[in-house]
Amino acid sequence: MTKIIAISGKGGTGKTMFSTLLVKALSKKTRNLLVIDADPDSNLPETLGIPVEKTIGDIREELKKLTSENKVPTGISKQEYLLGKIYEIIVESENFDLLVMGRPEGSGCYCSINNWLRQIIDGLAKAYDYVVIDTEAGLEHLSRRTTQNVDTMIVVTDASKRGLGTAKRIKKLAEDLDIKFKDIFVVANKVDDKTKDIVEKNAQELGLNVIAKLPYNKEISKYDMLGLPLFNIDEDNEVYRKVENIVNSLIL
Repeated sequence: MTKIIAISGKGGTGKTMFSTLLVKALSKKTRNLLVIDADPDSNLPETLGIPVEKTIGDIREELKKLTSENKVPTGISKQEYLLGKIYEIIVESENFDLLVMGRPEGSGCYCSINNWLRQIIDGLAKAYDYVVIDTEAGLEHLSRRTTQNVDTMIVVTDASKRGLGTAKRIKKLAEDLDIKFKDIFVVANKVDDKTKDIVEKNAQELGLNVIAKLPYNKEISKYDMLGLPLFNIDEDNEVYRKVENIVNSLIL
């Protein structure tokens, strides 16, 4: 049975960094892994070291244009057209498959197209052991219900109470929208000896379960500054080992 893991959090907390290391750890367990970059500010392909030429957003715009000009190929439904195009843009690597959502909708109504896309991606996901979704920052993915069928939601935060507050709001909004994750966890990033007790205290006050505190890491910062694929980081890296522990203890 497919297990779907979504990574959320406010911008600048290290959400994509965590997603990359999570993919690295999971790909050691299975190669039947689908990675979805659902953040319009798409950085995941770069951190994974995978070039991407076309996104779901590009296909959505193409179909909308073809529909408005009555140029959809005959003998095929719009949903079938979308399905074929999605198979064309999935990037297959040695360790995982990658699908990039890309830019948000342009002007006009995309309701039917987005509904078809959601059905297609849900169906596609069933062919994999694991699906990792790097969501857009904030709460929009919840209100749009793009992460409704998630098993495990991991919210990445920094050491600030504001960051933990975002994690609390994500949890509360999911409850309000009746989105039932099997598990929801919090990972605190760039935590040092001076802030780890504060993070734990703030998390307890907000009713959040912090499963890991990741320290600031010079090697990760160097990869980020130089634009190097973080997926290639050494497996002895302290932060990577902590992420691997999360995979082994809570996800597998």
